[in-house]
Amino acid sequence: MHSELTCIACPMGCRLQIEETENGYIIEGHTCPKGKKYALQELDDPRRMVTSTVRVENGFLALVPVKTAEPIPKNLIFDVMTQINSVVVEAPVFLGDVIVKDVAGTGIDIVATRDMPKSI
Repeated sequence: MHSELTCIACPMGCRLQIEETENGYIIEGHTCPKGKKYALQELDDPRRMVTSTVRVENGFLALVPVKTAEPIPKNLIFDVMTQINSVVVEAPVFLGDVIVKDVAGTGIDIVATRDMPKSI
């Protein structure tokens, strides 16, 4: 199997060529060690950070931005978004507050990425 990826581990955006062999993978095209690590992760267990918003009741604004505390398995993104979209929190919300614990059974939390005070 031969495939290509664009590395997103650093700003260089290297074009990675990956070939599967009997003994593992041959990865070429990376200019730093992060590229090889990224390619192996992407082949074995692709993960992504998820960012979104959650509705806020009695908040200064109607939505508060949130993100996963760590990258989640790529195949669970839609499950995570379904759970996030069903959440409504009460103001005040503070940066780093856990909004959803163990989202979609991943063991990873959804956290607020800004403060949201109560409306005046």
